[in-house]
Amino acid sequence: MSVQVWTWILVGITFALYFGIAIWARAGSTKDFYVAGGGVSPLANGMATAADWMSAASFISMAGLISFMGYDGSVFLMGWTGGYVLLALLLAPYLRKFGKFTVPDFIGDRYYSNTARTVAVICALIVSFTYVAGQMRGVGIVFSQFLQVDITLGVIIGMAVVLVFAFLGGMKGITYTQVAQYCVLIFAFMVPAFFISMQMTGNIIPQIGMGGTVEDGTYLLEKLDALHTQLGFNEYTDGSKSTWDVFAITLALMVGTAGLPHVIVRFFTVPKVKDARKSAGLALLFIAILYTTAPAIAVFARTNLIETVSNNPYKEVPEWFKNWENTGLIAWSDKNGDGKIQYVNGSATEGKPKYTGERGVNGERLVSNASGSENELYVDRDIMVLANPEIANLPNWVVALVAAGGLAAALSTAAGLLLVISTSISHDLIKKQIKPNISEKGELLAARISILFAIIIAGLFGIYPPGFVAAVVALAFGLAAASFFPAIILGIFDKRMNRQGAVAGMIVGITLMLIYMVVYKTGLIGVMEPRPKEEWWFGTSPEGFGTIAMIVNVVVSVIVSRMTPEPPKVVQEIVEDIRIPSGAGEASHH
Repeated sequence: MSVQVWTWILVGITFALYFGIAIWARAGSTKDFYVAGGGVSPLANGMATAADWMSAASFISMAGLISFMGYDGSVFLMGWTGGYVLLALLLAPYLRKFGKFTVPDFIGDRYYSNTARTVAVICALIVSFTYVAGQMRGVGIVFSQFLQVDITLGVIIGMAVVLVFAFLGGMKGITYTQVAQYCVLIFAFMVPAFFISMQMTGNIIPQIGMGGTVEDGTYLLEKLDALHTQLGFNEYTDGSKSTWDVFAITLALMVGTAGLPHVIVRFFTVPKVKDARKSAGLALLFIAILYTTAPAIAVFARTNLIETVSNNPYKEVPEWFKNWENTGLIAWSDKNGDGKIQYVNGSATEGKPKYTGERGVNGERLVSNASGSENELYVDRDIMVLANPEIANLPNWVVALVAAGGLAAALSTAAGLLLVISTSISHDLIKKQIKPNISEKGELLAARISILFAIIIAGLFGIYPPGFVAAVVALAFGLAAASFFPAIILGIFDKRMNRQGAVAGMIVGITLMLIYMVVYKTGLIGVMEPRPKEEWWFGTSPEGFGTIAMIVNVVVSVIVSRMTPEPPKVVQEIVEDIRIPSGAGEASHH
């Protein structure tokens, strides 16, 4: 059967499963809607957390980034995995014991102030929207390639699907759907990795295969370094970033993870504090399976891409190349007219390739904005994982399986994020501030209406995306690092921390990060271009700037809190109490 038929079958089966679960786990109360009734087992919660955590950025983009950046891409692995450890050890158990559903809820109560709560809601919305934009884009890419539709239509289909899960089941529906999605995505990620590792190195375990030897006895990584240097790229295993920048990006991703609202919420869905710790440990294990495989997939894909394409005549390129060319995510322009694909260092096109309607002499789709460098090939990084099975010539069902996995990854995270957005609005703004006596039914309705609006906005971001998936997501982590992390961590470990300090810190941190992002990453639309690398502060890239913004946030918070009155005795007692293990490990209620 063709890839198309397999894709329809596999995506159809997995979606029927997700919808079935969403209908079975319909939410009846706000507690079901926000935290799945608080009765999820640690194993199920571990899987759901892993699915929530491994977004389209982990599944689709991360290996793609590593395959192009080589050693430099390791910051994503270290930052995202390390951040999870930080979250599990330093934050989850304490927040669980405090007994609040959402991050703004914790911040509002810990800093006894609605101003703090509102600032936290705004930060949660900024972080979640930046993050969800990346997910919708991922959904669009997968749908457009495998259902052969336009990316815009792909995003719209994705929006409709997420709406159904989130609308019906709230957190309860999402939790059990995510357990299913984890199983689909991990299977889809690992199967091609086993096949390709076996094919290239004779070793079925990709993590070992990556350090193994290929047919002629050279080490795979040495071979890739040689291919790279021949084409004028830096050696694959050498980094170009400064040590400080690697440190800054890794730290920003780590503390950004620990402040991610949609992951923190997961720890409220289990019965006890002990279960929160257990599910955190299990989730780490489930996440490690994918994260230790990603660099191997990156190396296999990169080697295969260079070997099948570089310096080969276009007329002989394999079928997959032309399929992806139709989506606009691969482009070739024959600059020297020899009919061969020259793939060297340098950018082939200015920005995204713009196709003219015509075909060239070799049958290629002509590109109008080819720039001056020698390089003739444009490859969008987000396609490496999806195209990998096709590049390695694997059976059609494997290709289709990866499509189903990519969708599972993007949709599970998008659903978790949309829930955070709707909870922030219905619970933290409406119930806690605007209309305290709203009925349970009214609050559920408000939550569902806000999900609807959130999906529409997220869809627009997916159709007009700022940059490719992982880059957008990395910035969301910087924003979370700059705003939430200090307020949460000081709230747990510093009794003297008061509302003036927390509010001042959050506002300064997120403003600084937003300004830096606009100036150095996106440029003011129509007014100025992003500023060049040479002008970065202390040589820090926008992805790593969250670290500096976070340090500024902490300094401002501490100084302001020491110059203003200390928090009320009650609050200080709560802070003491969060850190002392209570007798039975039950969450204590105040």
